[in-house]
Amino acid sequence: MENNNKKIARVVCEYKGAYKVKVDSLEGGEFLARITGKQMFEALSREDYPAVGDWVVIEELPQHQAVIKEILHRKTIMKRKSIRENDVQIIATNIDVAFAVESVGRDFNLNRFERYFSIAREGKIKPAIILNKIDLVSEEELKDKLQQIKNRFPDIDVIATSILNGSGLDELKRYIEQGKTYCFLGSSGVGKSSLINKLLGKDIIKTEDISIYSERGKHVTTARQMYFLDGPQTNGAVVIDNPGMREVGMADVGKGIDEMFEEISALSMQCKYKDCTHTHESGCKVLAGVKSGEIDKGKYQNYLNLKKEAKYYEMSDFERREKNRKFGKFLNKAKKSFKKSNYKDF
Repeated sequence: MENNNKKIARVVCEYKGAYKVKVDSLEGGEFLARITGKQMFEALSREDYPAVGDWVVIEELPQHQAVIKEILHRKTIMKRKSIRENDVQIIATNIDVAFAVESVGRDFNLNRFERYFSIAREGKIKPAIILNKIDLVSEEELKDKLQQIKNRFPDIDVIATSILNGSGLDELKRYIEQGKTYCFLGSSGVGKSSLINKLLGKDIIKTEDISIYSERGKHVTTARQMYFLDGPQTNGAVVIDNPGMREVGMADVGKGIDEMFEEISALSMQCKYKDCTHTHESGCKVLAGVKSGEIDKGKYQNYLNLKKEAKYYEMSDFERREKNRKFGKFLNKAKKSFKKSNYKDF
């Protein structure tokens, strides 16, 4: 018998042990939802839990509550490895475009753009750049930074914006398409929440003024939150605000790095040795490309750093599993030893 209380909803916010989900229909509505104990028991990793952006099947309960019965297929997924903890964190799912947001001030960093792009492309998500707070620099300084971006990322879309004077905001609205989902990534204080407020046409997200002395804002967004745009240009589009992320660890992003550095990856296929590290070997086509100027030195160095980091996390995961396996064997051996000694309380 069909359960009429079952609906398709989207996860719009994640709390500790609960989720806010929104039903996309005329009767619509938002629900505070939880997963079942069985789902928790059967989960093998964080990826088995719902995340912001997920489409889910819910069973409606009284008082605007619901149970999440199933997570539907994820079209895309963006995840990162925590720098301080050895676990993977899902940033969001079913994203079409990931905006890497940086300000023109102290936050400006080409290597960090590449880090964001690598995890985006690993998740099959289109990356784009928002260079914000352009009112803080002169036209010459802005041209220089935009040229640096163009030289390093010739195929990435760039939108230069300012909340104070409104520059680039109309261009950003035109870039956002109806029915698509956009995720805003960046450090604290770069203006992600303020930009989303402008897109919404009202100050829904709490923000705090930036310090003129430090050019840094305070960390305000504390949880991933989805917002639905209803303006004349952006009606039907979805944006996701994220807490500030200065540190973004590489989580299973081997393909994403190779795609981001495709010219280096292409040259690496021509190296003399299959296990070439591209650091000192004779016959290394990558080093030859750096020497000739075909490959940007800064891009090459960041490629090595990201590859090394991804390999480190991969090895640490393996080592942890190996350690757990050996500890399990130790426990089994200890149990048998106790049983042989007739220690009945074990």
